[in-house]
Amino acid sequence: MRPTTRLRAALRERPLTHIIGAHNPLGAMLAVEAGFDGIWASGFELSAAMGVPDASIVSMTQHLEITRAMAAAVDAPVVADIDTGFGNAINVIHAVRQYEAAGAAAVVIEDKHFPKDTSLLAGGRQDLVSTSEFQGKIEAARSARRDADFVVVARTEALIAGLGHGEAMARAHAYVAAGADAVLVHSKQKTPDEIVAFARAWDRDIPLAIVPTAYPQLDEAAIQALRTVRLVIYGNHGVRAIVGALRETFGQIRRERGAAGVDARIPSVETVFEVQGVPAMKRDERRFLR
Repeated sequence: MRPTTRLRAALRERPLTHIIGAHNPLGAMLAVEAGFDGIWASGFELSAAMGVPDASIVSMTQHLEITRAMAAAVDAPVVADIDTGFGNAINVIHAVRQYEAAGAAAVVIEDKHFPKDTSLLAGGRQDLVSTSEFQGKIEAARSARRDADFVVVARTEALIAGLGHGEAMARAHAYVAAGADAVLVHSKQKTPDEIVAFARAWDRDIPLAIVPTAYPQLDEAAIQALRTVRLVIYGNHGVRAIVGALRETFGQIRRERGAAGVDARIPSVETVFEVQGVPAMKRDERRFLR
Protein backbone atom coordinates (compact mmCIF):
# COMPACT_ATOMS: atom_id res chain seq x y z
CA MET A 1 0.00 0.00 0.00
CA ARG A 2 1.36 3.44 -0.95
CA PRO A 3 2.25 5.83 1.89
CA THR A 4 -0.47 8.21 0.66
CA THR A 5 -3.10 5.48 0.89
CA ARG A 6 -1.85 4.31 4.29
CA LEU A 7 -1.99 7.83 5.71
CA ARG A 8 -5.44 8.53 4.31
CA ALA A 9 -6.73 5.22 5.67
CA ALA A 10 -5.18 5.91 9.08
CA LEU A 11 -6.83 9.33 9.32
CA ARG A 12 -10.15 7.76 8.43
CA GLU A 13 -10.01 4.54 10.46
CA ARG A 14 -7.59 4.87 13.38
CA PRO A 15 -8.45 6.68 16.61
CA LEU A 16 -5.13 8.54 16.55
CA THR A 17 -2.08 8.69 14.30
CA HIS A 18 1.15 10.09 15.75
CA ILE A 19 4.05 11.55 13.79
CA ILE A 20 7.18 13.41 14.84
CA GLY A 21 9.40 16.07 13.32
CA ALA A 22 12.68 15.25 11.60
CA HIS A 23 15.04 17.17 9.36
CA ASN A 24 17.19 14.41 7.88
CA PRO A 25 16.97 10.69 7.04
CA LEU A 26 18.77 9.66 10.24
CA GLY A 27 16.11 11.36 12.34
CA ALA A 28 13.36 9.81 10.22
CA MET A 29 14.86 6.35 10.67
CA LEU A 30 15.13 6.78 14.44
CA ALA A 31 11.51 8.00 14.57
CA VAL A 32 10.32 4.85 12.82
CA GLU A 33 12.52 2.74 15.11
CA ALA A 34 10.81 4.39 18.10
CA GLY A 35 7.39 3.41 16.77
CA PHE A 36 6.01 6.61 15.25
CA ASP A 37 3.45 6.24 12.49
CA GLY A 38 5.09 8.79 10.24
CA ILE A 39 7.45 11.73 9.83
CA TRP A 40 6.77 15.46 9.98
CA ALA A 41 9.18 17.06 7.49
CA SER A 42 9.51 20.06 9.76
CA GLY A 43 10.30 23.49 8.40
CA PHE A 44 11.25 24.64 11.89
CA GLU A 45 13.67 21.74 12.36
CA LEU A 46 15.32 22.19 8.98
CA SER A 47 15.66 25.93 9.52
CA ALA A 48 17.29 25.30 12.89
CA ALA A 49 19.56 22.63 11.43
CA MET A 50 20.69 25.11 8.80
CA GLY A 51 21.28 27.78 11.44
CA VAL A 52 18.65 30.26 10.22
CA PRO A 53 15.31 31.47 11.64
CA ASP A 54 12.08 29.74 10.64
CA ALA A 55 10.96 32.74 8.60
CA SER A 56 10.63 31.46 5.01
CA ILE A 57 14.40 31.68 4.59
CA VAL A 58 14.91 28.01 3.73
CA SER A 59 13.95 27.60 0.08
CA MET A 60 11.47 25.13 -1.33
CA THR A 61 14.32 23.32 -3.09
CA GLN A 62 16.21 22.85 0.18
CA HIS A 63 13.17 21.60 2.06
CA LEU A 64 12.04 19.44 -0.86
CA GLU A 65 15.35 17.63 -1.14
CA ILE A 66 15.38 16.76 2.56
CA THR A 67 11.78 15.56 2.28
CA ARG A 68 12.74 13.41 -0.70
CA ALA A 69 15.69 11.92 1.19
CA MET A 70 13.54 11.09 4.23
CA ALA A 71 10.81 9.53 2.09
CA ALA A 72 13.44 7.35 0.42
CA ALA A 73 14.93 6.31 3.77
CA VAL A 74 11.74 5.11 5.51
CA ASP A 75 8.58 3.30 4.52
CA ALA A 76 6.42 5.42 6.82
CA PRO A 77 4.38 8.33 5.42
CA VAL A 78 6.17 11.68 5.33
CA VAL A 79 4.02 14.77 5.90
CA ALA A 80 5.65 17.86 4.41
CA ASP A 81 5.39 21.10 6.38
CA ILE A 82 5.41 23.58 3.49
CA ASP A 83 4.45 26.68 5.50
CA THR A 84 2.47 29.09 3.29
CA GLY A 85 3.08 27.06 0.12
CA PHE A 86 6.05 29.20 -0.94
CA GLY A 87 3.86 31.95 -2.38
CA ASN A 88 0.40 32.20 -3.90
CA ALA A 89 -1.90 29.53 -5.35
CA ILE A 90 0.28 29.14 -8.45
CA ASN A 91 3.29 28.41 -6.25
CA VAL A 92 1.17 25.90 -4.35
CA ILE A 93 0.37 24.01 -7.56
CA HIS A 94 4.08 23.68 -8.33
CA ALA A 95 4.92 22.72 -4.74
CA VAL A 96 2.28 20.00 -4.51
CA ARG A 97 3.43 18.39 -7.75
CA GLN A 98 7.03 18.45 -6.60
CA TYR A 99 6.38 17.09 -3.11
CA GLU A 100 4.13 14.34 -4.41
CA ALA A 101 6.82 13.33 -6.91
CA ALA A 102 9.37 13.37 -4.08
CA GLY A 103 7.41 10.73 -2.18
CA ALA A 104 5.61 12.81 0.43
CA ALA A 105 2.23 11.47 1.54
CA ALA A 106 0.79 14.86 2.45
CA VAL A 107 1.40 18.58 2.61
CA VAL A 108 0.33 21.01 5.31
CA ILE A 109 -0.28 24.59 4.18
CA GLU A 110 -0.93 27.44 6.62
CA ASP A 111 -3.00 30.58 6.18
CA LYS A 112 -0.34 33.19 6.96
CA HIS A 113 1.27 35.67 4.62
CA PHE A 114 4.54 34.79 2.88
CA PRO A 115 7.15 35.30 4.26
CA LYS A 116 6.08 34.07 7.69
CA ASP A 117 7.32 34.03 11.26
CA THR A 118 7.31 30.78 13.19
CA SER A 119 4.12 30.34 15.18
CA LEU A 120 5.48 30.22 18.75
CA LEU A 121 7.78 33.23 18.43
CA ALA A 122 6.94 35.89 21.02
CA GLY A 123 6.09 39.08 19.18
CA GLY A 124 6.23 37.38 15.80
CA ARG A 125 4.35 38.54 12.72
CA GLN A 126 1.23 36.39 12.59
CA ASP A 127 -0.65 38.08 9.74
CA LEU A 128 -3.22 35.91 7.98
CA VAL A 129 -4.29 36.01 4.36
CA SER A 130 -7.99 36.37 3.61
CA THR A 131 -10.16 33.30 3.93
CA SER A 132 -11.03 33.38 0.24
CA GLU A 133 -7.37 33.61 -0.80
CA PHE A 134 -6.51 30.59 1.30
CA GLN A 135 -9.48 28.66 -0.06
CA GLY A 136 -7.93 29.23 -3.47
CA LYS A 137 -4.68 27.72 -2.25
CA ILE A 138 -6.44 24.61 -0.97
CA GLU A 139 -8.39 24.24 -4.21
CA ALA A 140 -5.13 24.68 -6.15
CA ALA A 141 -3.42 22.00 -4.06
CA ARG A 142 -6.24 19.55 -4.70
CA SER A 143 -6.21 20.24 -8.42
CA ALA A 144 -2.45 19.66 -8.64
CA ARG A 145 -2.22 16.23 -7.03
CA ARG A 146 -2.03 13.21 -9.32
CA ASP A 147 -2.61 10.61 -6.62
CA ALA A 148 -6.15 11.01 -5.27
CA ASP A 149 -4.96 9.71 -1.89
CA PHE A 150 -2.35 12.46 -1.48
CA VAL A 151 -3.51 14.34 1.62
CA VAL A 152 -3.95 18.13 1.68
CA VAL A 153 -4.07 19.55 5.21
CA ALA A 154 -5.22 23.14 5.78
CA ARG A 155 -3.62 24.77 8.81
CA THR A 156 -5.29 27.76 10.43
CA GLU A 157 -3.21 30.12 12.53
CA ALA A 158 -6.22 32.11 13.74
CA LEU A 159 -5.65 31.15 17.38
CA ILE A 160 -1.93 31.88 17.06
CA ALA A 161 -2.81 35.34 15.70
CA GLY A 162 -5.14 35.99 18.64
CA LEU A 163 -8.27 36.15 16.47
CA GLY A 164 -10.26 33.84 18.71
CA HIS A 165 -12.33 30.69 18.55
CA GLY A 166 -15.01 32.06 16.22
CA GLU A 167 -12.56 33.14 13.52
CA ALA A 168 -10.63 29.87 13.79
CA MET A 169 -13.83 27.85 13.42
CA ALA A 170 -15.11 29.93 10.51
CA ARG A 171 -11.83 29.55 8.67
CA ALA A 172 -11.69 25.81 9.34
CA HIS A 173 -15.21 25.38 7.97
CA ALA A 174 -14.30 27.42 4.87
CA TYR A 175 -11.18 25.32 4.27
CA VAL A 176 -13.19 22.12 4.49
CA ALA A 177 -15.61 23.61 1.94
CA ALA A 178 -12.59 24.24 -0.32
CA GLY A 179 -11.69 20.55 -0.15
CA ALA A 180 -9.15 20.14 2.67
CA ASP A 181 -8.71 16.51 3.73
CA ALA A 182 -7.88 17.54 7.31
CA VAL A 183 -7.59 20.74 9.33
CA LEU A 184 -4.65 21.55 11.59
CA VAL A 185 -5.55 24.00 14.35
CA HIS A 186 -2.59 25.48 16.21
CA SER A 187 -2.30 27.22 19.59
CA LYS A 188 0.50 28.86 21.58
CA GLN A 189 -1.37 28.83 24.89
CA LYS A 190 0.40 27.05 27.75
CA THR A 191 -2.71 25.06 28.55
CA PRO A 192 -4.73 22.98 26.06
CA ASP A 193 -8.02 24.67 26.92
CA GLU A 194 -8.65 26.47 23.62
CA ILE A 195 -7.64 23.43 21.57
CA VAL A 196 -9.88 21.18 23.65
CA ALA A 197 -12.76 23.64 23.23
CA PHE A 198 -12.19 23.77 19.48
CA ALA A 199 -12.01 19.98 19.17
CA ARG A 200 -15.19 19.50 21.19
CA ALA A 201 -17.04 22.03 19.04
CA TRP A 202 -15.80 20.59 15.74
CA ASP A 203 -18.83 19.45 13.73
CA ARG A 204 -17.38 18.17 10.46
CA ASP A 205 -16.40 14.65 9.43
CA ILE A 206 -12.97 15.92 8.35
CA PRO A 207 -10.31 15.01 10.97
CA LEU A 208 -8.39 17.56 13.03
CA ALA A 209 -4.64 17.66 13.58
CA ILE A 210 -2.87 19.34 16.50
CA VAL A 211 0.72 20.15 17.49
CA PRO A 212 0.94 20.06 21.31
CA THR A 213 4.28 21.84 21.64
CA ALA A 214 3.09 24.66 23.91
CA TYR A 215 0.75 22.42 25.94
CA PRO A 216 2.58 19.06 26.31
CA GLN A 217 0.39 18.06 29.26
CA LEU A 218 -2.28 17.03 26.74
CA ASP A 219 -1.23 13.41 26.29
CA GLU A 220 -2.41 10.92 23.70
CA ALA A 221 -5.06 9.37 25.93
CA ALA A 222 -6.66 12.78 26.42
CA ILE A 223 -6.29 13.62 22.71
CA GLN A 224 -7.92 10.37 21.67
CA ALA A 225 -10.80 11.02 24.07
CA LEU A 226 -11.62 14.17 22.09
CA ARG A 227 -12.51 11.88 19.14
CA THR A 228 -12.33 14.65 16.50
CA VAL A 229 -8.49 14.85 16.60
CA ARG A 230 -7.02 12.06 14.50
CA LEU A 231 -3.45 13.32 14.00
CA VAL A 232 -0.97 14.49 16.63
CA ILE A 233 2.31 16.04 15.48
CA TYR A 234 5.32 16.32 17.78
CA GLY A 235 6.73 19.17 15.80
CA ASN A 236 10.22 20.03 17.07
CA HIS A 237 11.27 17.69 19.87
CA GLY A 238 14.03 16.10 17.81
CA VAL A 239 15.95 19.26 17.06
CA ARG A 240 15.48 20.50 20.64
CA ALA A 241 16.95 17.24 21.93
CA ILE A 242 19.86 17.59 19.52
CA VAL A 243 20.63 21.13 20.70
CA GLY A 244 20.74 19.93 24.31
CA ALA A 245 22.80 16.82 23.58
CA LEU A 246 25.37 18.61 21.42
CA ARG A 247 25.80 21.45 23.88
CA GLU A 248 26.35 18.99 26.71
CA THR A 249 28.73 16.72 24.78
CA PHE A 250 30.75 19.42 23.03
CA GLY A 251 30.99 21.45 26.22
CA GLN A 252 32.19 18.47 28.27
CA ILE A 253 34.91 17.63 25.74
CA ARG A 254 36.24 21.18 25.89
CA ARG A 255 36.02 21.37 29.69
CA GLU A 256 37.84 18.06 30.14
CA ARG A 257 40.19 18.58 27.19
CA GLY A 258 39.44 15.12 25.86
CA ALA A 259 36.66 12.70 24.95
CA ALA A 260 37.14 10.01 27.61
CA GLY A 261 34.45 11.42 29.87
CA VAL A 262 31.74 11.50 27.22
CA ASP A 263 32.64 8.28 25.45
CA ALA A 264 30.88 6.00 27.92
CA ARG A 265 27.57 7.87 27.84
CA ILE A 266 27.08 8.44 24.12
CA PRO A 267 26.13 5.74 21.59
CA SER A 268 29.00 3.74 20.19
CA VAL A 269 30.20 3.93 16.62
CA GLU A 270 28.80 0.41 16.20
CA THR A 271 25.36 1.69 17.19
CA VAL A 272 25.56 4.35 14.48
CA PHE A 273 26.63 1.64 12.01
CA GLU A 274 23.43 -0.25 12.86
CA VAL A 275 21.24 2.78 12.25
CA GLN A 276 23.03 3.52 8.99
CA GLY A 277 22.34 0.03 7.69
CA VAL A 278 25.97 -1.09 7.56
CA PRO A 279 25.18 -4.75 8.49
CA ALA A 280 22.79 -4.98 5.54
CA MET A 281 25.41 -3.42 3.28
CA LYS A 282 27.98 -6.01 4.36
CA ARG A 283 25.49 -8.84 3.72
CA ASP A 284 24.98 -7.47 0.23
CA GLU A 285 28.72 -7.31 -0.28
CA ARG A 286 29.07 -10.98 0.63
CA ARG A 287 26.24 -11.82 -1.73
CA PHE A 288 27.03 -9.68 -4.74
CA LEU A 289 30.69 -8.54 -4.76
CA ARG A 290 32.69 -11.11 -6.75
